[in-house]
Amino acid sequence: MRTDAEIKGDVLDELEWQPTIDETQIGVVVKNGIVTLTGTVDNYTKKVEAEKAAKSVAGVKAVAEEIEVIYGTSSKRTDAEIAASIVNALKWNISVPENKIEIKVENGWVYLSGEVTWEYERNAAKKAIENLIDVKYVVNNISLKQQINPVDIKQKITKAFKRAADLDAKNIVVNANGHTVKLTGQVHSLKEKDEARKTAYYAPGVWTVENELDVVY
Repeated sequence: MRTDAEIKGDVLDELEWQPTIDETQIGVVVKNGIVTLTGTVDNYTKKVEAEKAAKSVAGVKAVAEEIEVIYGTSSKRTDAEIAASIVNALKWNISVPENKIEIKVENGWVYLSGEVTWEYERNAAKKAIENLIDVKYVVNNISLKQQINPVDIKQKITKAFKRAADLDAKNIVVNANGHTVKLTGQVHSLKEKDEARKTAYYAPGVWTVENELDVVY
């Protein structure tokens, strides 16, 4: 079993390895395999990339991300200006259905709501705007309305797990109840746990994924 000191060293090395991240701006604390990231960055992308870097390290059980986004004084757009840029970004993204997304902006925080058919549409809406100037955080409250009867959800997800190169499917148990899927069992890393959740979300008929997989190194 890896020590907290070993994990911290690897997280710092992984942050240094990322070309978009200045590791000197980010603090790392590790306790019982749980990584807490602190500090400030100048855009939302760096905040996301830092969390991904920490999750990719072996031995990490969970990541508490407390990084704050602070833009320079030269960039101070109003919420109305941010909202206008979001509308334009969503309009030109072919993966986002037109006139399905509602937008609210408060102090640089963006709240998305509405209803779409597929999980990839929901994710695309968030990705399309999270890198815009002065966007501090994106709260994705977009819901899903599936048009497919989820009779074969469990079978489809199980097959998808077996196809995925990054997943050890034999230790993952899938249970479907209506539009909700629960994942139990064991995986070998936090990254693998995230991949299992994403794979399950892409199955037709899935609205919610309860990811209860244990990370065992």
